[in-house]
Amino acid sequence: MLNEFKKFILRGSVVDLAVGVVIGAAFTSVVNSFVRDIITPLISVFGGSNRFAEAHITIRSVQFMYGDLIDAIISFLLVATVVFFLVVQPINKLNELAMKNKDTEESTTRKCPYCLSVIPADAKRCKFCTSDLQHKKDKTA
Repeated sequence: MLNEFKKFILRGSVVDLAVGVVIGAAFTSVVNSFVRDIITPLISVFGGSNRFAEAHITIRSVQFMYGDLIDAIISFLLVATVVFFLVVQPINKLNELAMKNKDTEESTTRKCPYCLSVIPADAKRCKFCTSDLQHKKDKTA
Protein backbone atom coordinates (compact mmCIF):
# COMPACT_ATOMS: atom_id res chain seq x y z
CA MET A 1 0.00 0.00 0.00
CA LEU A 2 2.88 2.37 0.74
CA ASN A 3 4.37 1.68 -2.70
CA GLU A 4 1.05 2.50 -4.36
CA PHE A 5 0.85 5.77 -2.43
CA LYS A 6 4.41 6.64 -3.46
CA LYS A 7 3.59 5.84 -7.09
CA PHE A 8 0.46 8.02 -6.89
CA ILE A 9 2.33 10.98 -5.38
CA LEU A 10 5.15 10.79 -7.89
CA ARG A 11 2.86 10.65 -10.91
CA GLY A 12 3.35 13.64 -13.18
CA SER A 13 -0.23 14.87 -13.02
CA VAL A 14 -0.27 15.09 -9.21
CA VAL A 15 3.05 16.93 -9.12
CA ASP A 16 1.92 19.27 -11.91
CA LEU A 17 -1.30 20.01 -10.06
CA ALA A 18 0.57 20.74 -6.83
CA VAL A 19 2.97 23.08 -8.62
CA GLY A 20 0.04 24.80 -10.33
CA VAL A 21 -1.77 25.36 -7.04
CA VAL A 22 1.33 26.77 -5.32
CA ILE A 23 2.19 29.06 -8.24
CA GLY A 24 -1.46 30.13 -8.53
CA ALA A 25 -1.65 31.00 -4.84
CA ALA A 26 1.58 32.97 -5.01
CA PHE A 27 0.47 34.79 -8.14
CA THR A 28 -2.92 35.57 -6.60
CA SER A 29 -1.25 37.13 -3.55
CA VAL A 30 0.90 39.28 -5.86
CA VAL A 31 -2.18 40.43 -7.77
CA ASN A 32 -4.07 41.12 -4.52
CA SER A 33 -1.16 43.21 -3.29
CA PHE A 34 -0.99 45.06 -6.61
CA VAL A 35 -4.69 45.88 -6.44
CA ARG A 36 -4.54 46.85 -2.76
CA ASP A 37 -1.34 48.93 -3.00
CA ILE A 38 -1.52 50.42 -6.52
CA ILE A 39 -5.00 50.24 -8.06
CA THR A 40 -7.02 51.08 -4.94
CA PRO A 41 -4.98 54.22 -4.12
CA LEU A 42 -5.40 55.35 -7.74
CA ILE A 43 -9.16 54.92 -7.41
CA SER A 44 -9.01 56.82 -4.11
CA VAL A 45 -7.19 59.73 -5.79
CA PHE A 46 -9.99 60.14 -8.33
CA GLY A 47 -12.79 59.18 -5.93
CA GLY A 48 -11.77 61.55 -3.15
CA SER A 49 -11.68 58.91 -0.38
CA ASN A 50 -8.57 58.03 1.64
CA ARG A 51 -9.00 54.22 1.58
CA PHE A 52 -11.27 52.92 -1.14
CA ALA A 53 -11.09 49.36 0.26
CA GLU A 54 -12.75 50.64 3.44
CA ALA A 55 -15.57 52.39 1.56
CA HIS A 56 -18.93 51.22 2.79
CA ILE A 57 -22.63 51.90 2.96
CA THR A 58 -24.32 51.82 6.36
CA ILE A 59 -27.93 50.69 6.59
CA ARG A 60 -29.43 50.35 10.09
CA SER A 61 -25.97 50.23 11.67
CA VAL A 62 -24.84 47.41 9.32
CA GLN A 63 -21.83 48.19 7.12
CA PHE A 64 -21.69 46.86 3.56
CA MET A 65 -18.04 47.00 2.42
CA TYR A 66 -18.45 47.64 -1.31
CA GLY A 67 -14.86 48.93 -1.65
CA ASP A 68 -13.42 45.62 -0.51
CA LEU A 69 -15.76 43.78 -2.89
CA ILE A 70 -14.63 45.92 -5.82
CA ASP A 71 -10.99 45.20 -4.88
CA ALA A 72 -11.72 41.47 -4.91
CA ILE A 73 -13.47 41.72 -8.30
CA ILE A 74 -10.53 43.62 -9.80
CA SER A 75 -8.11 41.02 -8.40
CA PHE A 76 -10.20 38.18 -9.83
CA LEU A 77 -10.39 39.81 -13.26
CA LEU A 78 -6.62 40.39 -13.35
CA VAL A 79 -5.87 36.78 -12.35
CA ALA A 80 -8.41 35.42 -14.85
CA THR A 81 -6.98 37.61 -17.64
CA VAL A 82 -3.41 36.50 -17.01
CA VAL A 83 -4.39 32.82 -16.74
CA PHE A 84 -6.38 33.05 -19.96
CA PHE A 85 -3.66 34.74 -21.99
CA LEU A 86 -0.62 32.97 -20.52
CA VAL A 87 -2.04 29.48 -19.89
CA VAL A 88 -5.32 28.74 -21.69
CA GLN A 89 -4.53 30.26 -25.09
CA PRO A 90 -1.06 28.67 -25.43
CA ILE A 91 -2.48 25.26 -24.47
CA ASN A 92 -5.30 25.67 -26.99
CA LYS A 93 -2.75 26.53 -29.69
CA LEU A 94 -0.67 23.46 -28.81
CA ASN A 95 -3.77 21.23 -28.90
CA GLU A 96 -4.76 22.74 -32.24
CA LEU A 97 -1.31 22.01 -33.68
CA ALA A 98 -1.40 18.47 -32.29
CA MET A 99 -4.82 17.84 -33.82
CA LYS A 100 -3.68 19.28 -37.16
CA ASN A 101 -0.72 16.89 -37.20
CA LYS A 102 -2.97 14.01 -36.17
CA ASP A 103 -5.36 14.68 -39.08
CA THR A 104 -2.55 14.49 -41.63
CA GLU A 105 -1.48 11.00 -40.53
CA GLU A 106 -2.62 8.10 -42.68
CA SER A 107 -5.54 6.15 -41.27
CA THR A 108 -4.82 2.68 -39.90
CA THR A 109 -8.37 1.44 -40.55
CA ARG A 110 -10.82 1.30 -43.41
CA LYS A 111 -14.34 0.05 -44.05
CA CYS A 112 -15.03 -3.30 -45.64
CA PRO A 113 -16.69 -2.57 -49.02
CA TYR A 114 -19.10 -5.47 -48.53
CA CYS A 115 -20.36 -5.23 -44.93
CA LEU A 116 -19.06 -1.71 -44.05
CA SER A 117 -17.39 -2.91 -40.83
CA VAL A 118 -14.23 -1.12 -39.70
CA ILE A 119 -11.17 -3.30 -40.33
CA PRO A 120 -7.38 -2.76 -40.37
CA ALA A 121 -6.19 -0.96 -43.50
CA ASP A 122 -3.83 -3.80 -44.49
CA ALA A 123 -6.40 -6.58 -44.03
CA LYS A 124 -6.70 -9.08 -46.88
CA ARG A 125 -9.94 -10.58 -45.57
CA CYS A 126 -12.77 -9.00 -43.56
CA LYS A 127 -12.95 -10.44 -40.06
CA PHE A 128 -16.72 -9.86 -39.93
CA CYS A 129 -18.04 -11.10 -43.27
CA THR A 130 -14.87 -12.99 -44.35
CA SER A 131 -14.95 -11.39 -47.79
CA ASP A 132 -11.71 -11.54 -49.77
CA LEU A 133 -10.42 -7.97 -49.96
CA GLN A 134 -7.26 -8.62 -52.01
CA HIS A 135 -9.09 -8.36 -55.32
CA LYS A 136 -10.71 -5.06 -54.30
CA LYS A 137 -7.34 -3.64 -53.21
CA ASP A 138 -5.62 -4.81 -56.43
CA LYS A 139 -8.28 -3.10 -58.59
CA THR A 140 -7.86 0.25 -56.83
CA ALA A 141 -4.05 0.11 -56.83
